[in-house]
Amino acid sequence: MPAALPSLLAWLAVLLLGRARPADACSCSPIHPQQAFCNADVVIRAKAVSAKEVDSGNDIYGNPIKRIQYEIKQIKMFKGPNQDIEFIYTAPSTAVCGRLLDTGGKKEYLIAGKSEGNGKMHITLCDLVSTWDSLSPTQKKSLNQRYQMGCECKISRCLSIPCFVSSSDECLWTDWAMEKNNVDGRQAKHYACIKRSDGSCAWYRGMAPPKQEFLDIEDP
Repeated sequence: MPAALPSLLAWLAVLLLGRARPADACSCSPIHPQQAFCNADVVIRAKAVSAKEVDSGNDIYGNPIKRIQYEIKQIKMFKGPNQDIEFIYTAPSTAVCGRLLDTGGKKEYLIAGKSEGNGKMHITLCDLVSTWDSLSPTQKKSLNQRYQMGCECKISRCLSIPCFVSSSDECLWTDWAMEKNNVDGRQAKHYACIKRSDGSCAWYRGMAPPKQEFLDIEDP
C-alpha cells in the first residue's frame, strides 16, 4: 500500500464526518394515525408537568445514557396497562429521536409509545404525539374503539397516482399523493380502516359507529 494512502483515507473519513448532520441520525416514515395507534403499547391523553435529565444505564463503551424524564398527569388511557402512566422517557434531543413536550401543564397531548412497565413509557420522534386540540372530532372518537377495529388491516401509503391495493385486507392511504406530501390530510383526519365481517378492510368515515350493513357488505 502506498505510504500516502492511509493519510488520504483518514482525510476522507474526516471530511465525510464533517458533512454529516446530527439530525440525519433520526428518520421516520409517515404513517396513518391508526397505524400509530395499533403499533403502540400505550396510547394516552396527558399533560407534561415537569422534565429532568436522568441516567439510564451505560452504553457498550461504559458511557452513561441520558434520557429526559417527563412527569405527566394522565387524563385518559385509550390503550395500555391497567395502571396510570406517571413518567414518559425520551432521548435528550431530536437529533437522536427524542420528543420534546411542553411542561407548562396547560397543553394536552395525545401520546402513543412503548410501555416500560411500572407506570412508565418511552416515546421517540417517530411515535404519534399530537396536541389534543389539533385532532379532528373523528380522530378523537376513533381512539375509543374504531382504530382498534382495524388493527388487523394493512394501511399502505400511496406515493403516486395511480396506486392499487394488493390484497382485500388493505386500505390505500392517498393523502401523500393527493395532497402534496401531506401526512395530515383528509384520510388521516377523517377516516379509519375497518375490518369487515368477510375479512376485507375498507375506509370508514363518520362520527357514528359503523353500521352493520357496512361491516357486512356495503362498500365505503
